[in-house]
Amino acid sequence: MSTCKNNVALLVHACDSYEFLYKGFDYTFSENWDFKIPCNYYFATEERTADVSGFANIKSGKGEWADRLVTLLSNLDEEYILYFQEDMWLSKPVNPKFFTALFEQAIENDWQQVKLHSSGVYKTKETTNFIEGFNIAEIDNDASLFLMSHQITLWKKDFLLAQLYKKEHPWRNERKGTKRLKKLNPLILHADYFAENGAEQNNNNRNPSERSEYYAVSFNSTLNHNAVRFIEVLKLGSQPQKDYAAELLNHYDNNLTHNGKERPKKEDLFKKLKTFIQKSLGS
Repeated sequence: MSTCKNNVALLVHACDSYEFLYKGFDYTFSENWDFKIPCNYYFATEERTADVSGFANIKSGKGEWADRLVTLLSNLDEEYILYFQEDMWLSKPVNPKFFTALFEQAIENDWQQVKLHSSGVYKTKETTNFIEGFNIAEIDNDASLFLMSHQITLWKKDFLLAQLYKKEHPWRNERKGTKRLKKLNPLILHADYFAENGAEQNNNNRNPSERSEYYAVSFNSTLNHNAVRFIEVLKLGSQPQKDYAAELLNHYDNNLTHNGKERPKKEDLFKKLKTFIQKSLGS
């Protein structure tokens, strides 16, 4: 029997303004995840309550992105964090054998960060270690971009906490956190388990089975083109899924924010700025 469960938390780090996406995450995660994978499941909001299948809802309170994540991590007992966000929607099934072995090796070898998503920003070096056909490669820190990223990654909690500086919003954390990690030059590992937005594999793998996939469906608080594939699938589901697909399509077609509001046009922003300047000058 695996001893991983009490040591690994799958944490979905969500924000309240993206509540519209919670249902989509629930549908796609439940369809493709295997809850027999030995970890504890947390869906983290700010102040709103979320009912997501298989997850305990925990809350961070309001605050900047990094500060909210520090609060969440500080209140979790698990040693390792499998990090997700609510706009990362699974599109292919996962293999529980991969995750069980990954968790066991991470705990045994004190791994600090294992990136689990394929992306062209990473340059890797092959190792002799394979899990279910996936090479557990080393990231070339000098040649790679975004050593600090918020895509699906297995983190040692204390190491992740050390990368979170007060009042950093997510983009600054990725940018400045990468500079800090390049200076620190830690061992960062990588596996091609998830094709991020359909990305090709980075490593020399050995016929890996059941490679999963996810798509990020949000950009600047609106749905992007990746959402279309999920809308088409949900249209074929139960009535609640069909209803949600119709809501998603309405948001997508009308470029609505996740709060259901129209995104201000650039010319409207220009007019507001011009009016502000005129008032400031007293004209």
